[in-house]
This record gives sequence, C-alpha cells and structure tokens, in this order.
Amino acid sequence: MNLVVSNVKGGVGKTTTTVYLAATAVERGFDPVVLVDADRQASSAEWLEERPVGGVELVEAPSERTVARAMERHEGLGVVDTPPGDERIVRAAIERADAIVIPTRAGGVEFSRVVATLEMVPEGVPAGVVVCAARLGTHDLEQTVQWWEGQRVPVWGVVPERVSIAAGPEGRLSREGLDLYAEVLARALRRRARG
Repeated sequence: MNLVVSNVKGGVGKTTTTVYLAATAVERGFDPVVLVDADRQASSAEWLEERPVGGVELVEAPSERTVARAMERHEGLGVVDTPPGDERIVRAAIERADAIVIPTRAGGVEFSRVVATLEMVPEGVPAGVVVCAARLGTHDLEQTVQWWEGQRVPVWGVVPERVSIAAGPEGRLSREGLDLYAEVLARALRRRARG
C-alpha cells in the first residue's frame, strides 16, 4: 500500500506530515514502513539521516521513474513525500497511490493549490486534507474547515502549530504530533478500505 503526501504548493508541511505518518505507522505495527522521498531537496532523507526513526526504511527517488519503481517494489506500507511544483513526479506518485494526504494551511492562496492537487487524483482514490500549523480557535481555521467540508473534501486532521511543524531534523517528534497523525493515518486507511 502507498500513502502519498502531496500538495503542488511548497511550505505547507509535506515533509513533516510524511515523517510523522511513517513514524506513526511503525507504532501501529506496520512492517516494513518505507519512506519514499521523491523531492530533489531530499528534506525527508535529511531529517531521517539526522534523527533516524526506528523501523522506517528510506528510499530516495527524485524522478518519475525512480518514484514509480520505489512505489511498485516495496512490501508493507509506503509513505511518499512529493515535491512542490514538479507536476511530473507528483503525477507519477499520485497515479500509484492508494490514498492521498494533502497538507495545507488555513486561508490565503491555499485553496487553489489544494484544488489543483485534487484535480490530479484518479477517480476512486481517497484523498483528505490535513490543516498544518493551525492556530486553534481562529476564524481562518474555522472557515477553512467549513470550506473543505462544503466542497465535500474530508478534513482528516488539524495539527496545531505547537507540534513544531517546521522543526525539521532539529526537532524531535512530539507525542502529540504522533497521536494526531495516528488519527490521519487511520482515516486514510479507513477511506481506502471503503474505497
């Protein structure tokens, strides 16, 4: 099974979401868990090299061909970190996805970038939004959740900014973050099972 983390916009929390989902999958008993880093910036790879997560195997695959091959050849659960702005690699990953997690932020230009990502999702493949670095209790967050629900796009999670969404390899994975992403993982897998 392949869980693809994607948004054509950068800076929305894709790498953090990917690393947390992979770590959560290990905690939930998936074996093996393969994190496929399809981004040429190799942010997930850098994170795991700095702070390895036990039970997560890293595969760097920064091209259409290598991401397709990595997604087709692994056992267990693959969690794929896609690059922003490289539509060919993103499409190669999304076409092989069993479920798609779309990290975003509340408000601003975020809506159009998520819609552009959703337009690439093949029919029948479940996709849901995770609002990252959310400021809880704000009007922007409330409007964002309501807007997605109105568009019939499920919100699989809201991750508050205190989870250190941009901490990267310098920060440790927090218990709160692992628990929140466990809910996201469960929702993605549940939607896939119904798929």
